[in-house]
Amino acid sequence: MYTLLMSKTVEMPEWTFLSNHGHVLVQISMNSESRVRDIAEAVGITERSALSILADLEKGDFISVERVGRRNTYRVNPHKNFRHPNEARKPIGALMKIFS
Repeated sequence: MYTLLMSKTVEMPEWTFLSNHGHVLVQISMNSESRVRDIAEAVGITERSALSILADLEKGDFISVERVGRRNTYRVNPHKNFRHPNEARKPIGALMKIFS
């Protein structure tokens, strides 16, 4: 919400350019050892949603998950292309570069 000089309050839309899947990818690209709790908090979703998204990303080969002791380490596959037909020729690594 923003307040203008004339004391008018304007509601800003609550949408974002990235989906929660995109936000999770960005989070794990910045910190491959993030806990699910940390990912969920950073993205603003529940841990259950974060687990579901991580499973989707792993199933789609966008990430790989390696168990190290009691924790998971995530690795983004930067060569995997976006899913939407309009961006299907672009690798997700291009998006990760923006946020690195």
